[in-house]
Amino acid sequence: MPLHDRIIPYLETAGLYHLARLNSQWFWVDEPLLSAFIERWRLETHTFHMPFGECSITLQDVAYQLGLPIDGKPVSGCLTEFENLMEQGRPAWVWFRELFGELPPQNKVKQMTVCYTWFHERFRVLPADATNETVRIYARAYIMMLLSSQRFADKNANRVHLRWLPYLASLDDLGRYSWGSAALAWLYRCLCRGTNKNVVNLAGPL
Repeated sequence: MPLHDRIIPYLETAGLYHLARLNSQWFWVDEPLLSAFIERWRLETHTFHMPFGECSITLQDVAYQLGLPIDGKPVSGCLTEFENLMEQGRPAWVWFRELFGELPPQNKVKQMTVCYTWFHERFRVLPADATNETVRIYARAYIMMLLSSQRFADKNANRVHLRWLPYLASLDDLGRYSWGSAALAWLYRCLCRGTNKNVVNLAGPL
């Protein structure tokens, strides 16, 4: 999705602007190299066992290379019961409508996820005369896509999960979270899963 100038201040406040600039025009995933690293990953120590010794991806790497904040409140929540985390027990789709102004069509919804294509088609072009509230809605959509596709990608490669709604409800508070710590923990989890011989796909902030 295009990075509109008017939503950049919201990304800067959230500590996600540098990450937003690391798009597909800058980096590509070298899959053979990644597979070689996975073969050397050890679950017990969270390190790569190389011919010259051990090495790993650290929190400092996340902070310097991705520009993500590593201090602040933890990013947490139970995915299976995340609706219980909603403000005042509010149903997820009611909150979705309030935050994005509308609901996606039923053919773009599966359980608690929404197709990427709906976000892309609906929020790709920011109107030139957009009000401040409209800009905030587009900023939420961009951050929702950013978190789901780059930072916390899973094997639902074409869907956005609603678990990010509690964070997007207050854009001004996004910068208070330790996104770097959460991204590193998610990467470790995905690398550990990738070592299973039965796993053929790898997710995470690769």
